[in-house]
Amino acid sequence: MKKMKSRAFFLTLSLSIGQITMANEISKEDMAIQLANPIAALISLPMQLNYDRGFQNTSGNDSNKWTLNIQPVIPISISDDWNLISRTIVPIVRTDNLPLGSGTHNNIGDIVQSTFFSPKAPTESGWIWGAGPVFLIPSGSDISAETWGVGPTVVALKQDGALTYGMLANHIWSTGGGFDISNTFVQPFFTYTTPSAMSVSLMTETTYNWEASDGNEWTVPLFMMVTQVGKIGNQLISYGAGIKYYAQSPDSGPQGWGARFVFTMMFPK
Repeated sequence: MKKMKSRAFFLTLSLSIGQITMANEISKEDMAIQLANPIAALISLPMQLNYDRGFQNTSGNDSNKWTLNIQPVIPISISDDWNLISRTIVPIVRTDNLPLGSGTHNNIGDIVQSTFFSPKAPTESGWIWGAGPVFLIPSGSDISAETWGVGPTVVALKQDGALTYGMLANHIWSTGGGFDISNTFVQPFFTYTTPSAMSVSLMTETTYNWEASDGNEWTVPLFMMVTQVGKIGNQLISYGAGIKYYAQSPDSGPQGWGARFVFTMMFPK
């Protein structure tokens, strides 16, 4: 009888541990799916390191740039039906030989602040959307455009099981100060998330410069990214890397292949 009770106890314990493990995996998968949504009600701190090369129409590695984008995302409940999502991009830039012969420089780029008003519930057809203003805040550094900017931003996406697809877009006009700015940014994205919380994403981050007068209006980098949700202690994280290729860019801009590395800390409610 004691042996039967012991076996029953260990069987129950094993099943309980298995259920807890499955719950943790489901939680990680859910976090990965939420991260695929730019306006999810999830506090997160993404840090995105980009490598670009071949500036000023050079084919070698004699000019390159590293950009660390610090991108806190903070959702705020403003009513029973609406969230306000704050997305900030603070770029820390290291350039090498750009302009050619200039050596190495470290600067803070201009800050982009987006604010989305988003319904908490998707539409009847399952679409999630948000819209609001976007602001360009000059950093005052050597690489700053030295001008303030403002415009509209909008995002729409659908999450169908493991698939997330949609588009984020904005337009920024300068409002005075330094350079004249009129830039349209469009980011279509497609993400597939596995049950093990690994995500594979395809996207582009296209910019059209309406002020360009030399026929080099387009910057079109193409991305393929792989990320994985995990933990460091009790802290939920996501980490990954990917490649980028510039299908189109100005003569003075980056050329050819580049890379992106991402690390995100998540703080679910």
